[in-house]
Amino acid sequence: MQRRHLLCLAALGAMVARPARALDAPEGAVVLTLTGRIRSPNHQAQGEPQALFDMGMLERLPQQSFTTRTPWYSQPRKFTGPLLRDVLSAAMAQGQSLKATALNDYRVDIPFDDVQRYDVLLARLLDDKPMSVRDKGPLFIIYPFESNSALRRALYYTRCAWQLKAIEIQ
Repeated sequence: MQRRHLLCLAALGAMVARPARALDAPEGAVVLTLTGRIRSPNHQAQGEPQALFDMGMLERLPQQSFTTRTPWYSQPRKFTGPLLRDVLSAAMAQGQSLKATALNDYRVDIPFDDVQRYDVLLARLLDDKPMSVRDKGPLFIIYPFESNSALRRALYYTRCAWQLKAIEIQ
């Protein structure tokens, strides 16, 4: 029995010590580009490392859902997608802030600490359906406003970015 316990501990140690797997290359259309302070790029453009994600890559990350009220919809809506911290972790991103850019070139700075402290989603589904560009898609950075009353402030509403296309990690 003790030998089996030691073998299990050794196997667990081997799993923990295993190096992180490199980020796969996208197979479909790129929907998100990460640049800046990333250590696991899957693409180089003009000498700059990038982490490119297609929708399938984002779907394969662990998914979370929450329903919340927002200033943009009259009723509570359900958002689903990977946590933004999981997306950043896949690219081994580290920094102090994120500069999110939308398809219409809207830009917003988000403290890196926000994605560690709160369950900020990179939503890809709205009410269990893919979001079109017309419906603020295909990706939407959204905070879990209902989970913490401190998040129901203009400061956090302005940190949301719909029609997201890129994040620069600074």
